[in-house]
Amino acid sequence: MTTFGGIEKVLREASMRVTRPRVAVLAAVTAHPHADTETIIDAVRQEHPTISHQAVYDSLKLLTTLGLLRQIQPHGHIARYEARVGDNHHHVVCRSCGALADVDCAIGASPCLHASDDHGFSIDEAEVIYWGLCPECQSAKTA
Repeated sequence: MTTFGGIEKVLREASMRVTRPRVAVLAAVTAHPHADTETIIDAVRQEHPTISHQAVYDSLKLLTTLGLLRQIQPHGHIARYEARVGDNHHHVVCRSCGALADVDCAIGASPCLHASDDHGFSIDEAEVIYWGLCPECQSAKTA
């Protein structure tokens, strides 16, 4: 999905109109996985200075709602976005600096983990966030 034509195709396949803000936002999130809103706005505006903040916010909301982007918001952290969707992967977050990385599904098929009691829910996704210290923060702690 990294090329302009690939992004247009993804939007069309989702029955969305291809607009400059949508293409720019999807390209920015693809190029900057786990980016926050301000980082995405900065990336979009470097390429398209006339695209408004509101157009970026609207595009992020729509693309997330339609499942083309995923919003990640670990407790105590700002929202971040990624274009890796549909595989129910998880994340690891540094408690010190907030670095975030993908972690593939630990075991089994989606939703990866099976609840001991589903309380009658039809579970289709499990969200797991691993917490710890990234290598840089570990080194700083021992120095």
